Amino acid sequence: MARGVPRSMASLTGRWRIVEMSGWDRDAIDLVEPGFIEFTRDGGGQFGFIAVRGELDCRPAERDGRVGVEFTWDGDDEGDQVSGRGWAYLVDDAKVEGHLFFHMGDDSSFRAEPFARAERLDG
Repeated sequence: MARGVPRSMASLTGRWRIVEMSGWDRDAIDLVEPGFIEFTRDGGGQFGFIAVRGELDCRPAERDGRVGVEFTWDGDDEGDQVSGRGWAYLVDDAKVEGHLFFHMGDDSSFRAEPFARAERLDG
């Protein structure tokens, strides 16, 4: 059943570059490809960092007046099936902060920025 993302969340949709995680350094985050998290208008999304890829099932949420999502995810870590949950909130128009949990495993906070801005900082 498809569901739309509320209008208030429109600024969160899109692909964000993961620039920092509490559990792993930048070299690890970008091991296979530049780390990212993406939110789609239909309440889905995906992420990738290290050798982990996941598909998101998002629900609108608000925390301290900030627009965001809480999500569950299902994915792959070097061929092993993995899953978990997490949350992400728009801090301002140029930053997303959140936390990602692996079911019965690691967890890490993360910070992400729009891809264009993050690429300028990398260069």
